[in-house]
Amino acid sequence: MDTRDAVRQRVGELLRGKGDRGPFEDDESLIVGGRLSSVDVLHVVNFLEERFGADFSQGFDQGDLDTIDDILALIATTGG
Repeated sequence: MDTRDAVRQRVGELLRGKGDRGPFEDDESLIVGGRLSSVDVLHVVNFLEERFGADFSQGFDQGDLDTIDDILALIATTGG
């Protein structure tokens, strides 16, 4: 499974866990759009650290995790 598929799968799991079974696009706002909460963001960060070795020790901006495309760009810049 490639990186994009793995991220989409994890975000999909989080959405389904909230009862949100609707489709989502890679450029769709998930946080600002209200589909993911700040707690969900922490789950995404944990996933990125464990799965891709991303380093968030210097912190992160929640806005950098708003879309699948944003998450993929963040992986590329955090060592994942």
